Amino acid sequence: MLISVYIPFLVTATLAALAPRVAHRLPPRPAALALACAALVTAAGWAGSLALLAFTRVAQIPQIAEEGRWSVSALRSQDPVHAVVAAVSTLVLAVCVVSLGVAAVRQGHHVLQARRECAKLPGHTELAVLDDDVPVAFALPGAPGRIVVSRGMLRRLGDAEREALLAHERAHLRGRHHVFQSVWRLTAALNPLLRPVAVAGNFVLERWADEEAAERVGDRTVVAHAVGRAALASAGASRPTALAATGGVVPQRVRALLAPPPARRSLPLLAGGLLLAVCCASLANAASDSDRMLDSAQRALCTAHADTTAAAPTDHEDDPGHGPHGCCAAPDRPKHGERHF
Repeated sequence: MLISVYIPFLVTATLAALAPRVAHRLPPRPAALALACAALVTAAGWAGSLALLAFTRVAQIPQIAEEGRWSVSALRSQDPVHAVVAAVSTLVLAVCVVSLGVAAVRQGHHVLQARRECAKLPGHTELAVLDDDVPVAFALPGAPGRIVVSRGMLRRLGDAEREALLAHERAHLRGRHHVFQSVWRLTAALNPLLRPVAVAGNFVLERWADEEAAERVGDRTVVAHAVGRAALASAGASRPTALAATGGVVPQRVRALLAPPPARRSLPLLAGGLLLAVCCASLANAASDSDRMLDSAQRALCTAHADTTAAAPTDHEDDPGHGPHGCCAAPDRPKHGERHF
């Protein structure tokens, strides 16, 4: 446990550092899936490692030890975690859980706001055209989602560029990109090290929609022009509840569209998968070590209690720790390997 419990932290930092490269070098669709999977696994590893580090100190609280029926002194003698590390881990875990709760509430508010906006839009078709001179274009997730474009935006684009713009927004809805956004926002709230992953993920979603639009239109240059003109026309008009063709780092998106499509690469995905496997294996090993440590502490308590009972055999009937209902029986203690952290 001394080493394995810290490996998820190292894996998270490594993936966070590599996320921008993944976003720019891999095809956007597999890059988005890889970043979402990495965020979920590393966020779980982060929380699990913090919980294990915190529990080594929490388990030594006399009241907790009494409920768990293990020896505090035996647990303290085997504990490989410094008290300061355990205390900091407890504080960080509490802050991260609160941050996750706040982010979940905000994300739920965003989803409800998007659905209300969908319900208020005119017409019942996928496309809603606003009679507004302010140039805006975005996709609102919902059941079903809607594409919103203002007349001001349509007047600034040619026919081919309008087609490219609409194809981009349809790609956002078809790929359910708002789900990816929710995953990155929530995991970054739980694990602050994943914020670069969330930023890279949002860029990848725009690139994903760009590439699908280029396939639909059949001309990457037209899509690049549409993205550039739409971004210049609607600067500062993006919405937190919407996915827009003007999102992300537009110059980098335009350069990518003016270049050939990104080549498929399997090595980065395999390396990332290996890192995630190491994260899961190390966390499982740390949890197993913690489980064995508690088993040993419980056996120590049972042994000490048996010695006390042997020294005073006439008092064993009044001893709550003796017999089938005492610490050795441990009716509430799960079997080895069944504890989950």
